[in-house]
Amino acid sequence: METLMTFEKLIDNVKTYIRRESDLARLEAAYQMSSFKHATQTRKSGAPYITHPLAVAYILSELSAGPNTLIAALLHDTLEDTPTSYDEIKAQFGEEVAQLVDGVTKIGKISFNQEVSQADNHQKMLLAMGKDIRVVLIKIADRLHNMRTIHYQSSEKQLKIANETLDIYAPLAHRLGLFKIKAELEDISLRIVNGPFYHRIKHLIENQEQIKNVSIEHMMSKIKEHLSEHHVEHYQISGRTKNIYSIYKKMTKQNKDFEDIYDILAIRVIVDRIEDCYQVLGVIHAHFIPIPKRFKDYIAVPKPNMYQSLHTTILSDDGSIFEVQIRTYEMDKVAEYGIAAHWAYKESKEYSKEKEQFEIAQKLKWYADLLKMSEDADDKNEGANEFVQTVKNDILEANVYVFTPKGQVVELTKGCTPIDFAYRIHSDVGNKMVGASVNNRIVPLDYELQTGDIVAIRTSKNVTGPSEDWLKMAKSSHARHKIKGFLNKQNKDNLLEMGKDMIERELTPLKLEMSQITDEFVVKHFSKNMTETVEDLFVEVGKGIISPKTVAAKLSGKELDKETMLQRQLEKAKRILTTNHESGLIVEGLSTPQIKIANCCLPVPGDSIVGYVTKGSGIAVHHENCPNVKNLTEMRFVDVYWATNITRKYPTRIQIIGQNRDNILSEIIATINATSLTIAEVNAISNARLESITTLKILTSSKSEIENVMVNLMKINNIYHIERRFK
Repeated sequence: METLMTFEKLIDNVKTYIRRESDLARLEAAYQMSSFKHATQTRKSGAPYITHPLAVAYILSELSAGPNTLIAALLHDTLEDTPTSYDEIKAQFGEEVAQLVDGVTKIGKISFNQEVSQADNHQKMLLAMGKDIRVVLIKIADRLHNMRTIHYQSSEKQLKIANETLDIYAPLAHRLGLFKIKAELEDISLRIVNGPFYHRIKHLIENQEQIKNVSIEHMMSKIKEHLSEHHVEHYQISGRTKNIYSIYKKMTKQNKDFEDIYDILAIRVIVDRIEDCYQVLGVIHAHFIPIPKRFKDYIAVPKPNMYQSLHTTILSDDGSIFEVQIRTYEMDKVAEYGIAAHWAYKESKEYSKEKEQFEIAQKLKWYADLLKMSEDADDKNEGANEFVQTVKNDILEANVYVFTPKGQVVELTKGCTPIDFAYRIHSDVGNKMVGASVNNRIVPLDYELQTGDIVAIRTSKNVTGPSEDWLKMAKSSHARHKIKGFLNKQNKDNLLEMGKDMIERELTPLKLEMSQITDEFVVKHFSKNMTETVEDLFVEVGKGIISPKTVAAKLSGKELDKETMLQRQLEKAKRILTTNHESGLIVEGLSTPQIKIANCCLPVPGDSIVGYVTKGSGIAVHHENCPNVKNLTEMRFVDVYWATNITRKYPTRIQIIGQNRDNILSEIIATINATSLTIAEVNAISNARLESITTLKILTSSKSEIENVMVNLMKINNIYHIERRFK
């Protein structure tokens, strides 16, 4: 049963840090308004809807959120789910609260059906975060309560919500330093996404706790004894267990066995001052053997989410291995509550949203990067998918920390190069880059940066900018986006000059002037080509989309008669529609091309495809997303198309991952046999993580057939991932 939150419980917690009567009265007014607006609504559990905003506000009160944040939490669903207006909230609670509620509303409920809509919503959330971080704090609290009650949702929706939580919300909570919330979001999500693995790790942890409880108590007793000998006082010592999802990531992404993870159980020592941290470290290293390369000083170099602590791994006298974390009480508070601990509401402090945003950007380098990316997205109307991927890849998943020559920390993803570093500093630094040195040693531009590297970029005003090769060397979405933008502009400039020259060559014999081509002329004659300025016209001519002869003819008033134009269009159509019936593929201008479907990716009708002219084997047709395509020479690509009169079937591969149980393979085969598809090949294995991995080669006549059978396969119990295989 869901534990229902009450206003009395919320207000009791709030009164521990908010005592001003006027603020408490506003909170009660917000509760009364929300309760009235949601009066006829219930949760899927059957509980009154008001229990949800109350629970969200309570989660934020545990983070010592301010009155306006709590009021906005109580009202966060009123604009979307009730007949409440922005002006109504503004009139009763002020502009700031109305903006917060509106910000949460604009993030909107995620559409679980359309990928584009999902990216749009994620983009709204990240952009809203750039405008006021409290909006996302409310959204994270909202997601946490929804995860706590997720068992009331359908299995399909649970899976999608859990995946999204792992994708966006848990990394955001981590970046904000909200460790307790992040750990809870991850563990609930893992229980849904991969239940067998979750319960297996949970069982292993419980077993280890039982085995090591005596050892931990013995170790803590020994540490206390040694600290007393060295007159260390005023400290706390305790044990802690790593959350299940963190262990899952190490086992799957780092391919570690459970027994090889040293920090599952750790001992934490909390002291008063920073100098006490190093004294405790010295005492522990003096009496226990430290494991080489396992010491980390996050006090001198804090994590990007402000986390500070000393970590060391030691060998006890009974042969057990323990991680020991040493930090101050203030550091421990930040480690548990992150940014919320630093900006906890204090009635004596003068509050300013703008000042707080600035301070956050100063403290959290990644947040400053997010603000910059948000500005770029606003200025250049960047696509939602691209913006979200950039933030996810370059901010939420960053895990390599390098330094500028002045000692500033720059955070990058694993595999990044000096090119990524340069563009993270500034676009102009990237565009003018001519070389790089790491740790005072000149390195190639594709050098993979490592944590601790000191990176210096050499620039020159005389360089023309990045080359196409840089796209292969840059690993971050941000750098690749900036390089593509520069190259596209450069390419556009080249096309513009080319088109201008082509038109000029046509006009000269006719004694016509370039000055006669104006924006009005272009709109009149070429608006149907989505071309409305002189520059656009030059670019389209440079691309070969519009003929310079057509421009000259329209300018001179001697256009081709309709019959001649129709004849030319028919001839062009005939060239385009020349098809090879055996392959079902079209190559413009070739009547009997030698074509083969690439075996590495096996595209099917409906897939986006590219053709590649091979040496001696004709044209190989690849799926657009085939990993091999990026390694091919660009000059040898040709356009290929699927014909409309296809009658044959094509092979393609899908991979199905699920729990390893009896009859799962027979259920998969039965589901496919119930369709018009044919199974050509089956390969089924199980791995060390108790998963069944089935790879099938299936004969189909269209992409939609494959997608439909994948939807049906997902309905089989204990299957949790299906994908097309392009390699």
